Amino acid sequence: MSKVLPAEGGLRRVIGDGHELPDGEVDLTPEQHLDLYRDLVLLRTYDERSVVYHRQGRIGTYAIFWNHEAMQAGSAFALEERDWIFPSYRESAIGLLRGLPASTVLSWWRGHPAGWWNPEKWGVASICVPIATHVPHAVGFAWGSRLKGDDRVAIAYFGDGATSEGAFHEGATFAGVFNAPAILFCNNNQWAISTPVSAQTAAATLADKAIGYGMPGVRVDGGDVLAVYEATREAVARARGGDGPTFIEAVTYRAAPHATADDPSIYIDEERVEEERENECVGRYERYLKRFDLLTDAQVEEIRAEGLELMRAGIAEAEAEPPADPGLVFEHAFADPPASFRDDLAELRRILGG
Repeated sequence: MSKVLPAEGGLRRVIGDGHELPDGEVDLTPEQHLDLYRDLVLLRTYDERSVVYHRQGRIGTYAIFWNHEAMQAGSAFALEERDWIFPSYRESAIGLLRGLPASTVLSWWRGHPAGWWNPEKWGVASICVPIATHVPHAVGFAWGSRLKGDDRVAIAYFGDGATSEGAFHEGATFAGVFNAPAILFCNNNQWAISTPVSAQTAAATLADKAIGYGMPGVRVDGGDVLAVYEATREAVARARGGDGPTFIEAVTYRAAPHATADDPSIYIDEERVEEERENECVGRYERYLKRFDLLTDAQVEEIRAEGLELMRAGIAEAEAEPPADPGLVFEHAFADPPASFRDDLAELRRILGG
């Protein structure tokens, strides 16, 4: 039996602090709790190692998702295998939760063609870098699935900044009008690079926008993996039952740079960042599980070691890929390529030493 508790600011929560705030519960078995913890640790390990990977010059700019793991793992855990995920760059590693090899995602960040996958195999669409353009894609997929009689649900992930983009509004309107079985999942970390959410909207909350599209809006503590899971599970049931889309606003505070190319010191609230880092989502869930005797120190070490080994193997596999042929950049751009492409490719090969 689930027990979801209200928290400050109207955010749904489950995990307390072990002192003044009581713990709630969700309907998961002990084994499922451990599986969810593994997912969190896997994502955390991937993110931390990728930052190191970047600093060593082995990948280019990387979009950090440290302390966003609860939003990704909690929501994905509520989906079924037949449901589809439409990630943005902040969810670049979410395919790992579906079994996608770490080497594939690492290759994507390396700009290697081995970093592309067949979405049908994993139920994970290509990573979307342009802001919010995948929201109409997810909604269209969900509506198309319903027209075909499938009971699939599609979830689109995006940041608070995406709600300022036209594609988000088009997708949300489409979802409401056509009653699409879709979940619009907003990870509101309160910064669109350096633009605070207060400069993006006059609405009291982003979830308030949902009413304009004819769908419910839910606000949840984005650092509480169980609250995120519970809110998404309800949205999945609503969508699969034919009741249409849901907008979920998962609220957190960005505790790391927007990306490795960003210097947040000129705009971020450093004291708030330190508070958030002390109460980060993996540690919160770990302490919760220990309070309920669902996790031991030995299991923590074992699960962390599993994540590190997976990353070591993934890095080795990604870097073992042979250099890509630069001709791939040109071959599929046009059915009838202009003559200048031949000269452009020759020049590129010369520059690259090929």
